[in-house]
Amino acid sequence: MPGMNSSLNPASSILVAAFRSALLQQSLIIGLIIAIVVATWAVMRAAIGRPPGPPASWTEPRARQVLRIGFGALWVFDGLLQAQPQMPGGMPAVLQGADSGSPSWVADLVNWGANIWSYHPIAAAASTVWIQIGIGLWLIFAVRGWSLRLAALSSVAWGLIVWSFGEAFGAIFAPGLTVLFGAPGGVIFYVIAGALLLLPQRRWEQPATGRLILAGSGVFFLGMALLQAWPGRGFWQGRLDGGPGSLTAMIGSMAATPQPHALGALVTHFGAFTEAHGFAVNLVAVLALAAAGTAFCVSAARADVRLARIAVIGAAVFCLADWVLVEDFGFFGGTGTDPNSMIPIVLLFIAGYLGLRPQEAAEPAEAAAVAAGEPPAERAQRLPGWLARPTLEFAAAPLWAIAGIAALGVIVVGAAPMAFATVNKTADPITAEALSGASGALDTPAPDFSLTSQYGRRVSLSSLRGKVVLLAFLDPVCTTDCPVIAAEMRVADSMLGPKAADAELVAVVANPTYTSVAYTRAFDAEVGLNAVPNWLYLTGPVSQLAAVWHEFGIEVEDLPAGAMVAHNDIAFVISAKGQLQQEISDDPGPGTAATQSSFSSLLADSVLQSMGQNQ
Repeated sequence: MPGMNSSLNPASSILVAAFRSALLQQSLIIGLIIAIVVATWAVMRAAIGRPPGPPASWTEPRARQVLRIGFGALWVFDGLLQAQPQMPGGMPAVLQGADSGSPSWVADLVNWGANIWSYHPIAAAASTVWIQIGIGLWLIFAVRGWSLRLAALSSVAWGLIVWSFGEAFGAIFAPGLTVLFGAPGGVIFYVIAGALLLLPQRRWEQPATGRLILAGSGVFFLGMALLQAWPGRGFWQGRLDGGPGSLTAMIGSMAATPQPHALGALVTHFGAFTEAHGFAVNLVAVLALAAAGTAFCVSAARADVRLARIAVIGAAVFCLADWVLVEDFGFFGGTGTDPNSMIPIVLLFIAGYLGLRPQEAAEPAEAAAVAAGEPPAERAQRLPGWLARPTLEFAAAPLWAIAGIAALGVIVVGAAPMAFATVNKTADPITAEALSGASGALDTPAPDFSLTSQYGRRVSLSSLRGKVVLLAFLDPVCTTDCPVIAAEMRVADSMLGPKAADAELVAVVANPTYTSVAYTRAFDAEVGLNAVPNWLYLTGPVSQLAAVWHEFGIEVEDLPAGAMVAHNDIAFVISAKGQLQQEISDDPGPGTAATQSSFSSLLADSVLQSMGQNQ
């Protein structure tokens, strides 16, 4: 039956168009913020005079530079992945799939985050794009000082949020934990990198920091080797109990991801090889992890640069091979959010290797000469006292610091709607629109009819003139869609607030067998509509009902061996002047709390829109 049993399509043109529109609008705001920040800095710099420049010979430690730029680029890349068209509708399923096998408290936490996304898919998706791009740009431009510390702190904070809600703590509480599949979650390494960037610069000018990173990498690899070698976890068998082993199953699932044909074929062939030679493949993985872990630990203990170099090269080759053949790059399929764990791991141990032999700290050079004329400090004294110092500091800031401030603006643009979505319990109507399609705009007189209300009174549609009517067709003995639609109408009425007095919620019986007033009253009591003062549930003889169904295009079909009937779920908005204004498919679709709230919002918005048009 048309209009029944719909489901949300992540590629819905309505969701995609709304997402693109949100990104475009926010990009214009971001462009304006960047322009204002740069223009203000340039004007103040010109007005006050060019302040002394920084020491010309300062050089950033190479290890810190790798972490800062490398993870900054990863954040930007992750943000661009979040801009894929299917993210608004497809991300809740990705989030809920991340907690597979985890304890109930982890599932509850992840579901809470998924519900926020489901209630506000456009705001959540667009916010994530700009937050991650903003953090990445801030890390790239924030060379040192307070700007770098704040950028690193934002990376730690957002990384922990993503790791908790988006990766279910990297599945560390689920069975089958293995680094080959991405455990303990790629984003936790962003957090570690951000914490390392919080260290003062003097720590990076000593080999102790590099040794710490290598030792940590070694312990991690050894622990992962132990887990990979543990018997009974299905990694040693290409096939297990008549089906694929753990490693084979993972590779097979990644090979099925939509991706370039050549890559899919490569992963498929490796999956077949693993199925046939599971023991050998796992043995290589265990030995590689153990060897890399041992080499990292020994090189850290001895500060052995040569051994560390060999370990870095060998571990990088292994990680890249796993990234391609097992993790399958991690970002294909339309809802991939990051390149998984191997690239962040490689960046960390490369930084550890570079930190073993930090470059000599350069002696500060003479400060750049001040521009001729009145010193900047004296010019700034012309300003009010509370404004002079921050003005001078802002004008003295180098361009990279100004770029960091602009990147902070990008984060704020993303964080504001995300914060609003977190506390807003009313779902965005966009989900309902994606399920039902765009509402049909109408402008014709509504066909009049006269039926009996649940209170036994005769009610005609024309008698409701002066109020906006929300009209639906419900089966009083239905146990599936109709109670949900009725509940959505009840919530929509509460959303109208005081304006509910100017609206009438009306349903017409859509069942040729159960037409008595007793059934309409029982239905009202079941769904809680008997306490709604502006609710009418109308019925009458089958001949009269059939005439109304025909006028409004409602198809009613008896179901075999059951009291319910099949009918298309359509609601109509009728203006206070009796004009049909909108036709809305009100099929509840998946019937989740988010879609029900979204449909309620859509119905309430449609009524308010009609009220506004007739003022």
